Amino acid sequence: KNRPQNRPKYGVMTFADIAHYRLPLAAYLSILHRISGAALVIMLPFLLYLLDRSLMSEISFEYFKGFVSGWFVKLIILGLVWAYLHHFFAGLRHLGMDFHMGIDKDSGKKSSIAVFVLSLVPTALVALKLFGAF
Repeated sequence: KNRPQNRPKYGVMTFADIAHYRLPLAAYLSILHRISGAALVIMLPFLLYLLDRSLMSEISFEYFKGFVSGWFVKLIILGLVWAYLHHFFAGLRHLGMDFHMGIDKDSGKKSSIAVFVLSLVPTALVALKLFGAF
């Protein structure tokens, strides 16, 4: 019945506690996979609506062409491009893991790096194109 007073307490982890933990790269990849999937699901109805409206006539196409030329909309488009690429490549990685490929620690780190490279490099190229570098 005499318990030490300075014993560590374990409880429910809060979102603020994340800063105190050192997560492996694969954990960040998994978290971003969920976020990118949610972003794609949330934005899909809006994108389909814009596509539908832009295909109604030449006037509506020109209107939405002007709408998409704003820097803020370009930033949203860039975010969606990244979300799609990241979700796609992370999904392929997870599919491979379902078939027991690359499930050891070293392979997991290498495949995580590959997913980040495969999603960020094309996103950077799209950013350069969107913002007029070429």
